[in-house]
Amino acid sequence: GERWLGVPGKRCGTILLLAEELSNCRDIVTMQLCANKLDKKDFFGKSDPFLVFYRSNEDGTFTICHKTEVVKNTLNPVWQPFTIPVRALCNGDYDRTVKIDVYDWDRDGSHDFIGEFATSYRELSRAQSQFTVYEVLNPRKKCKKKKYVNSGTVSGAGEFLGLLTQLNFTVAIDFTASNGLPSQPTSLHYASPYQLSAYALALKAVGEIIQDYDSDKLFPAYGFGAKVPPDGKISHQFPLNNNVENPSCAGIEGVLESYLQSLRTVQLYGPTNFAPVINQVAGIAAQVTDGSQYHVLLIITDGVISDMLQTKEAIVTASSLPMSIIIVGVGPAEFEAMEELDGDEVRLSSRGRYAERDIVQFVPFRDYVDDSGNQVLSMARLAKDVLAEIPEQLLSYMKTRDIKPRRADPE
Repeated sequence: GERWLGVPGKRCGTILLLAEELSNCRDIVTMQLCANKLDKKDFFGKSDPFLVFYRSNEDGTFTICHKTEVVKNTLNPVWQPFTIPVRALCNGDYDRTVKIDVYDWDRDGSHDFIGEFATSYRELSRAQSQFTVYEVLNPRKKCKKKKYVNSGTVSGAGEFLGLLTQLNFTVAIDFTASNGLPSQPTSLHYASPYQLSAYALALKAVGEIIQDYDSDKLFPAYGFGAKVPPDGKISHQFPLNNNVENPSCAGIEGVLESYLQSLRTVQLYGPTNFAPVINQVAGIAAQVTDGSQYHVLLIITDGVISDMLQTKEAIVTASSLPMSIIIVGVGPAEFEAMEELDGDEVRLSSRGRYAERDIVQFVPFRDYVDDSGNQVLSMARLAKDVLAEIPEQLLSYMKTRDIKPRRADPE
């Protein structure tokens, strides 16, 4: 049975699968680090430092679990706060080693290694509130130079936000006719035997990122803008799994499955109304406002919107609730309406009422797919941009409500 090994009669290497039981730790932590007097690596100017976090595995190997942004031209960088599930950082084991490498970013991708240090989640979380300083060491320099002290230091910046907030994601998918007939190769819903449709690809890519942040991995999933059986009524919030009582799908795989099933049974139609599904999630978010629950609505759309006024009204109302909206635009359209809803440039308003906080993040998916159209170029970049504003939006909700972050105290 060596037929399928690629080259007849030759073994082409082995694949080693390592599995580890996932702890059921659900905490999400926000932390911020800064560095001091890092080594200068660039001939001209200072270094452009970034950090890479690794989780240690039971067999002694390391897995990358987070990368910070690059701070240009400084030896004393302060990185943006970032949010990560504790599970991703240490699989819920507070004392497990977390390795952190410090690099100097280079345009050509040959980033220079500045140094490294090891810590644990327990230590890192302490470092956020107490003054802990880590020495960044470069083993090669240590061997070579007698007088070598270190390549700089890293310490925690700001308060440790062990926010014990449960994040709940809801998915809404655009089933309007502007997407093209699913049976046509030009359609954004067209799935060939060889590759996922634009929608499925965006759903999978973004879904796998947010999956780690959702506490129960159950995603209520809706479609909008289609005629739905049995009577062909137009619906702007039909459950993809056809279960009105319980629209939740198990994991992103479950959402994908229900989405493909729906495509076979509903008729793409219109108009493209966002407001109903925004109001639906807002209604749920309004039930618990003490900061222990936070809702994120992920809308995947081709960006042609019919109920702009109602949608603005819905977003302005939702901006005082514990919720955020991520809009992922698929396809080649100009997304002016989405940019306006995003509200980064101009605070969104409706009938003279301004949004209390900016709760919308818009991401054009095409920026992350290469020309062959099938390969998501940089999942890390997509992940960062999709989740970029959520921690800030969550914190802004807490601040306006004067809710103090409850600590996930690893003591």
